[in-house]
Amino acid sequence: MIVNKVAQSGIITIDLEDFYLLGERVLFDIKALLFQGLILREKDFREFIKNEDWSKFQDKYVALTCSADAIVPTWAYMLLATQLQPFAKKVVFGNLELLETVLYNEVLGKLNIDDYKDARVVVKGCGNLPVPKAAYIEITNLLRPVAKSIMYGEACSTVPLYKQPK
Repeated sequence: MIVNKVAQSGIITIDLEDFYLLGERVLFDIKALLFQGLILREKDFREFIKNEDWSKFQDKYVALTCSADAIVPTWAYMLLATQLQPFAKKVVFGNLELLETVLYNEVLGKLNIDDYKDARVVVKGCGNLPVPKAAYIEITNLLRPVAKSIMYGEACSTVPLYKQPK
């Protein structure tokens, strides 16, 4: 008879991919709206805001950025957010990795961490979805005060990270 020692070990596996929010991620680069790639002209910008079809961002996650080396006033991003907010699921300032980090932090913040009190936890690595490294740090920060031990990898092959003092 073959005994599955991993299944009997009482180890809880957390796969961060399980917390991935479905939906399209969009990078909105304000660079294309700059005059000569350098300056944001308020009149032209407000005209763009007025004429744009914001409904195309329905149910999308949007990261606002400017990839040009230009000074963009803060109000410009705020104005974009006012137009996107009724349609987009989430709007952040930054790149797509920061957007993913924000989404994971929100989801992990709702996790009932008491479910992992005195537990041996493996945080699964390697997957198919873009889980940011920041999400691994966040789950570690959440687990450390309560878990008996924290490991990384697969239940059959883990890297020990933390063990509660006796």
